[in-house]
Amino acid sequence: SPNYLLIFLVLQELEIDYSKYEHPPVLTVEAQAKYVSSSEGALSKNLFLKDKKHRYYIISAMVDTKVDMKVLSQRLGLGKGGIRMAPEEALGELLQVSLGCVTPFAVVNESARDVSLLLDKNFKNQARCIFHPLSNDVSISLNTAGLDKFLKSIGRDSVYVDLEANANPAVGKDQPPDLALYVPAASVVVPELSNKASSIQTPPTKNATSEIIKPVASAKPSKPAGNVNSVSANSVSLEFKNPEKFVEEILNRTSALLLSEAKGESVEALPGTLRKRLTSELTLLAIMYKNTAYTEGFHAGKNYKPYRL
Repeated sequence: SPNYLLIFLVLQELEIDYSKYEHPPVLTVEAQAKYVSSSEGALSKNLFLKDKKHRYYIISAMVDTKVDMKVLSQRLGLGKGGIRMAPEEALGELLQVSLGCVTPFAVVNESARDVSLLLDKNFKNQARCIFHPLSNDVSISLNTAGLDKFLKSIGRDSVYVDLEANANPAVGKDQPPDLALYVPAASVVVPELSNKASSIQTPPTKNATSEIIKPVASAKPSKPAGNVNSVSANSVSLEFKNPEKFVEEILNRTSALLLSEAKGESVEALPGTLRKRLTSELTLLAIMYKNTAYTEGFHAGKNYKPYRL
């Protein structure tokens, strides 16, 4: 999918070192462990949760971390039964992934901008951590510095907390909910699948995060290798803050593609080839331009101070 490729493009653009492991689709951590050795990194379990006010959370924890839903709910300030597993339709609407593909990388989508992401602080003690890049037939390992860099590039602060069930004393009069500040400010009502819209749009709030994907060069993702690909790519950063540069980049990519495809290809076949390859290229550029405009507007509104008489 385009989002799956986007993850690798951003990792390459940011020069984040990662290793890629291809395997059959898996739905559980146990199944994933058959194809990805624990020596390559710490495996993770990822929960997609929802509270009674239609606010959503991704909880990403080490496999051995014992996460108690009741305790977590109390620490979020939601009471003992305040959170539950999110409905399946929310996976597609908000995270744009299917079952078995929940991952910290899912917050890359603009539709997930109001989804809170909490990471297990035990990840910080690991040399590398393993996550699906929005698809459960691939796993990638990277260190937490790389994950933090990725999250920062999309406007997210990395939040590492102690997720162990007995991590903190019971919430009470002298022990306020320590995770309450990570409860999303915005609610999102997900329609039923039969009435599913193409995307969820909610007004930005002071705590909202948006998809701020940095521009990426036209480097191709690493080729499938059946086991591992270590990646470290150099590419040129681009600014998408005005239409002229946006159009200029479109023309540059079109020209480069035309020259590369024209060699050894019949003239009659060129239009179809160009349309097929440029569709994903230009879609990605349009997303970048839209994200830049959204981000500029968001920060302008956030910092706006009305004149007072």
